[in-house]
Amino acid sequence: MMPNGTMSATVHLSELTRAFARIGILSFGGPAAQIALMHRELVDERQWVSEEDYLSALSFCMLLPGPEAMQLATWIGWKKHGTIGGLIAGGLFVLPGAVIVLALAMIYGAWGQVPLVAALFTGVQAAVLAVVIEALLRVAKRALKSRSHWIIAALAFAALFLFAAPFPVVILAAGIWGFVATNAPNAAPPTPAPWRTTLRALLIWGVVWLAPLGLLTVFAPGILAEIAWFFSKLALLTFGGAYAVLTWMAQDVVQQKHWLTLPQMIDGLGLAETTPGPLILVTEFVGYLAAAKQGLWMGLAGAIITLWMTFAPCFLWIFAGAPWIDRLTHAPRLSGALRAITAAVVGVITNLSIWFAAHVLFGKVASVDFGPLHLITPDLGSLRLLPSLLALAAAYLLLRRHWPLPVVLCLCALATAALAAI
Repeated sequence: MMPNGTMSATVHLSELTRAFARIGILSFGGPAAQIALMHRELVDERQWVSEEDYLSALSFCMLLPGPEAMQLATWIGWKKHGTIGGLIAGGLFVLPGAVIVLALAMIYGAWGQVPLVAALFTGVQAAVLAVVIEALLRVAKRALKSRSHWIIAALAFAALFLFAAPFPVVILAAGIWGFVATNAPNAAPPTPAPWRTTLRALLIWGVVWLAPLGLLTVFAPGILAEIAWFFSKLALLTFGGAYAVLTWMAQDVVQQKHWLTLPQMIDGLGLAETTPGPLILVTEFVGYLAAAKQGLWMGLAGAIITLWMTFAPCFLWIFAGAPWIDRLTHAPRLSGALRAITAAVVGVITNLSIWFAAHVLFGKVASVDFGPLHLITPDLGSLRLLPSLLALAAAYLLLRRHWPLPVVLCLCALATAALAAI
């Protein structure tokens, strides 16, 4: 916080680049961990955006198709340095993970499974678990300011955790309730309606996204065009991040298109879960293996096309919609809807945190249905002692001793890798 009580406004482009390069390298653990990491780095430590703006933007990103953490990073970059800042922030958030997933996909395609790499990142996941819990507590403290917000968060968590309710339905219901329950006159908006900016962004980024799709359809019919069409459609369906569509995607690429076998799909998901960046990067693994049947260069082309069709739409949504976020706070009903969605997001992060913790700390996690109830049930006998101890140690070092996050991540990763090597 600056001496006058306002958030830091001037951020040099080089500083923005360094910050998001660091975040991109450290963004392990899925959306809950990534949102927590950006909150820690950009709200708590650097204070580039306010808590209110961060939560409003997060709520907005939750409504969009695609990986919400990557889109939140893009919004922060756009907020500080316009389109170029958004491209740098969003690109660097994805690039490290994309490079690693491509390398692992190539290794996997040539030699099969990579257990040592999986062991290395098991320690990373244990450390990230502590970051997730810390961020959950901080966000809940600041977002849940009334009894109704607590109730919304609890209902959102119950709907997701107990009943496996569709994510968009939960968020939409919270937004509708917040809109209906708010009754106040509109304030004067801070700026004119940004229609021209939005239409220009829709035109430019619509061409950036769809022109390659048309060119591939005309000049490269076959597997590359199929990949482009499939992942373009997937980009429109990934509401709530990758978890919402992974089952559908896996069934389609395995049972319908026969691009991968089921064991390959499971291994790809495991690799994506243990690397930095959005979990939706598992699509890159799928695109590479699907096209690599026709050679290495086709595999590389398949991976690049998959990345383009997956993430180009994310820039479109943010650059077209971000200019409207500031105006929402001056429309009480819309602002009330966003506050309700923000409260529901606490329930969403709680659900993701429990899911993440269960899969990090237990070797076997099953799903059990009791009528409408849909529960995850970890096998208590499969408790993984080393990740559990590392998670506790990481929590102590990060929350009590305030050690730097990269140091804690490296120590935990080396511990599990050394045990696997032995």
